[in-house]
Amino acid sequence: MRGFLLLEDGTVFSGESVAAEGRAFGEAVFTTSMSGYQETVTDPSYVGQIVCFTAPMIGNYGVAEERSQSSRVHSTAVVMRETGGIAWTEWLRERGLVALRGIDTRSLVLHLRERGAMRAAALTGETPVDEVLAEVRAQPSMEGAALVAGVSPPDRYTFAAEGDVRVAVVDYGVKRSILRLLTEAGAAVDVFPHDVDADALARYDGVLLGNGPGDPAPLLEETRTVRELLGRTPVLGVCLGHQLLALATGHGTFKLPFGHRGANHPVVDHATRRVLVTSQNHGFAVAPDGGEGVTHTSLYDGTVEGLDFPDLRARSAQFHPEASPGPHDGAPIVAEWVEELRALA
Repeated sequence: MRGFLLLEDGTVFSGESVAAEGRAFGEAVFTTSMSGYQETVTDPSYVGQIVCFTAPMIGNYGVAEERSQSSRVHSTAVVMRETGGIAWTEWLRERGLVALRGIDTRSLVLHLRERGAMRAAALTGETPVDEVLAEVRAQPSMEGAALVAGVSPPDRYTFAAEGDVRVAVVDYGVKRSILRLLTEAGAAVDVFPHDVDADALARYDGVLLGNGPGDPAPLLEETRTVRELLGRTPVLGVCLGHQLLALATGHGTFKLPFGHRGANHPVVDHATRRVLVTSQNHGFAVAPDGGEGVTHTSLYDGTVEGLDFPDLRARSAQFHPEASPGPHDGAPIVAEWVEELRALA
């Protein structure tokens, strides 16, 4: 069946439908990862986004349940140049995701790099473009979108009961692999919803502020909770958690033109001058405003990739330390943090 991607500026990319039929709306973005396609679409940070994979073939090593980063898909649609096996497209179809192949992904990525991520629709069948274009332009922008309530759990739950340090994770849309990395480091892990209060978190040996979707700026209550928590127990922020720590300590955030998404983003550690190859997935960033506490910086655009406030016992990383399925340059960040908690316990 015919399918096409329609961008809000009226540009059309034609392809073939290979999964669910219908129409899906979202922000058109791209990821440069060569692998990890299942991890990508199940990452809650991709809520409300149509994901273009830049790798020329997607799906060639199949699917496996243990690779999923949450219990369901969060991308609204996927766009690919070619697919490499029926297991992947059937997996997408079973989950109701619109997926297109045969798209000129190189041209699409160049278009998004030049004009920025934009609202779009992925469609199957014969649909009048003018009719759908009006719907695309009526969709809300990602800027100003507070999305964490839609992916955060309604109640606290225990992910791992055994461990020699007790860690609370604030789930703004946290990936399962981050929780697994904590348990592998020896932590007992309780997971809390996004609207947890600081008093409940302060009773733990440490608090990890997880990743999640959307714009951090409208998350006023979540930022206030982080501010109230600082200095009471050690804090580690990851991705959206990094941005909330930044807001709580006086830094600013802004929307990137086309985001950082992929497994090949170079980040310099200012203390060691080592360059980490990192996995990233975010459309908003901490501004390089000369504020205090900056430890890591993106070599692509100078945005702030890490913060450290020793007096507050708080630090953060914009990139994903566990980086499922890779690379793993940043993985020691979580293990070292848990080891520090163990020394303080």
